[in-house]
Amino acid sequence: MQKKQFILLVVVCIGFVTMSMAQHKRYAIKNGIGIIGGLTQYDIKTDNFITKSGNGFTGGMVATVDIPHKWYTVSYGLQFSQNTLEVSGTPSLMSSTVEQIEYNLLAVQLAFMFHAKLLSDNLTIDIGPQLQYNGDLKLEDDSQSNYIISGYDALLAEDITTISPFNVNGVIGASAGIGSFKLRAMYSYGFTNILNRLNDQNLNVGGNTDRFEGNQNMLSFALMITF
Repeated sequence: MQKKQFILLVVVCIGFVTMSMAQHKRYAIKNGIGIIGGLTQYDIKTDNFITKSGNGFTGGMVATVDIPHKWYTVSYGLQFSQNTLEVSGTPSLMSSTVEQIEYNLLAVQLAFMFHAKLLSDNLTIDIGPQLQYNGDLKLEDDSQSNYIISGYDALLAEDITTISPFNVNGVIGASAGIGSFKLRAMYSYGFTNILNRLNDQNLNVGGNTDRFEGNQNMLSFALMITF
């Protein structure tokens, strides 16, 4: 059901943007399609766990709309990302060894961006909202599934994998390039609590009564080629 809702959301957003752009018939609008791919660094900022950012990659497609007499352009795009994240834990309560538990996270992100022109199209400042649908956190090493999360007595590594699937992010960055080739650096911050779903699972947290709260953030460096 959640996947169907997300697909419907993507269709509605793309349709809305397409209709909005089609209304401006008095100006010479330049449309373009681009592909984008690059590297990411991902983390979840939270007081519940001790986390360490991990590396990943991203790729997708972007539709650009340029109105030459305006000081900005707009774009909307769909991208996929695979990210990694590390959380501190111990093999058992009796162990004094702290190890990093690595998780993978797959996500699909739909963004609508404004690009303020600093040097025509060669240098822009980019900002806009982003909708995200993501899967659960997946343990990289299943042998760590029974590790105890640091700061807890009985909360296991496998207990914190089911996170909130729908999230809303804000994105800011810059793009620079010549012609069809641009380098893009973007920072996205999650406005929604990506750990909120953990609060509904009656997890064994011992005497720790703090609610699970966390905001994701992702830094990406990518190359975009437009046609």
